Amino acid sequence: MFDVSFSELILIGVVALVVIGPERLPKVARTVGHLLGRAQRYVNDVKSDIQREMNDHDLGDLKGQIEDAAKSVKASVEDAGNTIRDPLAQAQEALKNANSAVQDSFKLEGTAAPEATPATPSHEPAAQTAASADPDTLPLPGFDGPAPDPKDAVKPPTGTHT
Repeated sequence: MFDVSFSELILIGVVALVVIGPERLPKVARTVGHLLGRAQRYVNDVKSDIQREMNDHDLGDLKGQIEDAAKSVKASVEDAGNTIRDPLAQAQEALKNANSAVQDSFKLEGTAAPEATPATPSHEPAAQTAASADPDTLPLPGFDGPAPDPKDAVKPPTGTHT
């Protein structure tokens, strides 16, 4: 702010010593130091208040941008959900129509309509599906029948080897 060199400070000190006097100079210097400290604190407080207001304004702008982004993401997720739901609803409606058509055709023929049973996955053989219903059997790949009973297994002989 002020460009004061060391020689200028010495000159000011000598003039103050002559004008004020050696008895009052320490008290005046102390008072000037306190006033300069207060002025510096006041300037620093004003700077921090201004900086805080600028940050609050920036945070408000950032908050608005984040809310806009969240709204756009929500809208895109809802659009994606609707594009999935619509064909799914159409497929369900087609299945209901087909089921009612099959039941109507059986009613016309006079026979009982077959009960709807959940389809078994095509990658599992029928033997494994039947075996998985029985908790005592263990389905093994490559075997059509149930797994052997562990009670019938041959037990190794106990004793010492010679």
